[in-house]
Amino acid sequence: MAWFDRLRQGLTKTRDLVTFGATRRGDDWEMDWDDLELALVGADVGARIAREVVAEAKAQRERGATFREALERALLDQLEGSSVRQKLRRVGFDLDVARSTVEVAGKVLMIVGVNGVGKTTTIAKLGRYYQERGKRVRFAAGDTFRAAGSAQLAVWGERLGIPTTIGPDGSDPASVAFDGAQRRRAAGDDLLIVDTAGRLHTKHNLMEELKKVQRVIDKADPGEPRETWLVLDAVTGQNGLEQARRFHEAVTLTGIVVTKLDGTGKGGILLPIARELGVPIKFVGVGEQADDLQPYDAAAYVKALLDLEAPAAA
Repeated sequence: MAWFDRLRQGLTKTRDLVTFGATRRGDDWEMDWDDLELALVGADVGARIAREVVAEAKAQRERGATFREALERALLDQLEGSSVRQKLRRVGFDLDVARSTVEVAGKVLMIVGVNGVGKTTTIAKLGRYYQERGKRVRFAAGDTFRAAGSAQLAVWGERLGIPTTIGPDGSDPASVAFDGAQRRRAAGDDLLIVDTAGRLHTKHNLMEELKKVQRVIDKADPGEPRETWLVLDAVTGQNGLEQARRFHEAVTLTGIVVTKLDGTGKGGILLPIARELGVPIKFVGVGEQADDLQPYDAAAYVKALLDLEAPAAA
């Protein structure tokens, strides 16, 4: 199954929520505006953005657009409109620059997120993605507080032929990151992807530990990590948005990877992420297979959500 078809399939639950109560009229729909607003809130878009989407869709309808065209344009405006573009430009990310791949600035990519969002498997998929694009990749298994967390990443590394720096369970995550950064420099690898803890014992503070990891990487590999990405589970909905805010305040995120757009999560959460955080969405995941993680494309996301034909580039 092609990637766009998997994305469309993964967004079925969200699409059913958004279009609940809609009446089919040939290739188009008709829907009460109040019902649409409530449906968008139910899909984790949030009340304010739901109101804005409905207002813009109404305006598009008055200009002669079909209902689906109006909703498509309104949703895309939330994901790539002028306010989003301005926020992203402030962090050096330009949506107008065409990309065939998602580039990583620098040599070290640090991955953060709470336990259970799929950080380790996401790291494996990212490793494979960049490996297939000719990069020499290395892993550092810094999630030492989760039982067998380091071993899980090491198994992935062995399968992919990617060397993995590990430490004993319960060891200092920062020391593993430091060792991995030193080994990357010594080996001349193109990219080190660092896994981190998602939960620590009560005597530790997660955000302070992550700041420490960033500091020691900089000591081992000056100027790094230039990228810190958050893995966010779409199932967590608006709680995930609050998680993202807290991580961004603590460690300054440069990207977000949204996982579990596979029918278990409500995909509307992408709108408040794009609109409110000012952090670019880099990848989205729709399943457990290695190629189920793909670069984020707002136009493809909206068309998949509304069951439209794939955009030319998808």
